[in-house]
Amino acid sequence: MSESADIMIINARALTMDPARPHASVIAVKGRHIMAVGDDELTTLKDGQTQIIDAGGGTVVPGFIDSHVHLFGGSGELDCLNLAHTTGEAALTAAVRAESLRKPDDALLYAVCGNYTMLGPDKTLDRHALDRVMPDRPFAIMAADHHTVWANTKALEMAGILYGGPTGPDGEIVMGADGKATGALLETSAFAHVVRFTELGGRDFLGYITGDDPIPPATPEERERDKAALRLGLQHCARLGVTSVHNMDGNLYQMALLAELEQEGDLLCRVQVPCHLRNTHPLSKLDEALYMRETYTSSMLYSGRVKMFMDGVMDSYTALMVEPYPDRPDTRGVEVFTAEAFNEAVIKADSLGLQISVHCCGDGAVRRTLDAYEAAQKANGRRDSRHRIEHVETVTDADIPRFADLGVIASMQPLHSPAAGLFPPMPKGVIYHDHQVRNAFAWRTLRTAGVSLAFGTDWPIVPLEPMLSVAAALYVGQPDERWLDQQQTLAETLESYTTVAAYTEFAEDQKGQLKPGMLADLAVLSSNLEALDRDGIEQTQAIATLCDGRLTYDGR
Repeated sequence: MSESADIMIINARALTMDPARPHASVIAVKGRHIMAVGDDELTTLKDGQTQIIDAGGGTVVPGFIDSHVHLFGGSGELDCLNLAHTTGEAALTAAVRAESLRKPDDALLYAVCGNYTMLGPDKTLDRHALDRVMPDRPFAIMAADHHTVWANTKALEMAGILYGGPTGPDGEIVMGADGKATGALLETSAFAHVVRFTELGGRDFLGYITGDDPIPPATPEERERDKAALRLGLQHCARLGVTSVHNMDGNLYQMALLAELEQEGDLLCRVQVPCHLRNTHPLSKLDEALYMRETYTSSMLYSGRVKMFMDGVMDSYTALMVEPYPDRPDTRGVEVFTAEAFNEAVIKADSLGLQISVHCCGDGAVRRTLDAYEAAQKANGRRDSRHRIEHVETVTDADIPRFADLGVIASMQPLHSPAAGLFPPMPKGVIYHDHQVRNAFAWRTLRTAGVSLAFGTDWPIVPLEPMLSVAAALYVGQPDERWLDQQQTLAETLESYTTVAAYTEFAEDQKGQLKPGMLADLAVLSSNLEALDRDGIEQTQAIATLCDGRLTYDGR
């Protein structure tokens, strides 16, 4: 008698991502792995102990692999006031004062996902505006891109930076003519002064801001509070069908918390955590990257990667551009690393066999990073490095073919594009030159050029829901004639969220497809994706999620 399945999904319209068998209606799971993929003939593999999940004709896909998240920060923000859809001072005031009543004891009243033009296109979001919104308590807003914080006067006073303060070379406490801070804090070293007063004491963003551990070390009570936040974030992943995330910030503290959660049975999603190498770190920081790679080696929690920043973001004019901004001809953005220091770091990390991912929004940052990857190949020899560039919000014509030539992966986020509808497009002549818009968020252009394209969200910058990103890639618009059509097919989009994402982390032989022997990571969706319009895709939810053969979410 043949062995029976532990779990069997039936009545599925599975998109397996396996070219040898692209569709199936039944998936059988045994232990941690997929046992069989097929049709009704597989029902002989069940017995009285087999758990049956009826997909009801909904799509079943390999578990979504989000190639760019900030897990700890996103987890910590789940209980924060989200201003993504708040526009105008009256609406902002009403939302913030309601939040003040909900959280009367927080040292800092804190909101997230603010938009640079949330008060209106011609209105300045500064401490004076925030003083009108919340005059009685320290109050701050984190921008959606997490590269700017706006703080009111009381928050600036509490942080000790009303009259300025220290920042790194990439940060700025914007000062006014009156000698006081305006309230705009650009980049991490500037807003670190304020976010340390949030409910989690800023520990949730230490891996992003510094890459180092808390000083002083977190108390046992703080550790438990941080783990509770991470549990909520991991549950959020499971509820959305996300079974793996590539974290984009890291420190040993965060890794240790996740390891404890794994031991306690609460790690519901596979997590890759990098070592964050800042421009302020000596190269000996890479010893920590090696330690993380050698110490954390389970299939659920692992490292092997270094994260670096080359620039900031477009909206605050801190993205590094090849030529000056059209509306600010005196700046090309922020150079986080000098070319010499960056090349040295990349060559060293590459020589140690570490994978590298680099935040690059501007075309100048993309070029600088491609130059460094090329220098590493010349210095160390070519290998299967699968180095990455994150975001690629614009790229020059000359640099497009270099991705494939160098074997560099483009890790991009569909919802970041203004053409996706979540963020407003820049007016003509603002931030982008017309010829740069043509290669902005150039998914189709890069894919056509043979580039491996991985998709993710950059959560909490945009929602973690994969279906929103899938819809954005499928139905991307053209805000005006300057934008090229970068629309993706459903198959391409799912590949970038599954098989390519697995390849990106050297796991293509373990996950990203539904076929026998692969890890049992999969998402059962509420609808048949192949029969839906944009609204239908956006409204599709995961009704069950399996990770490592374990039912991590059951919403039936």
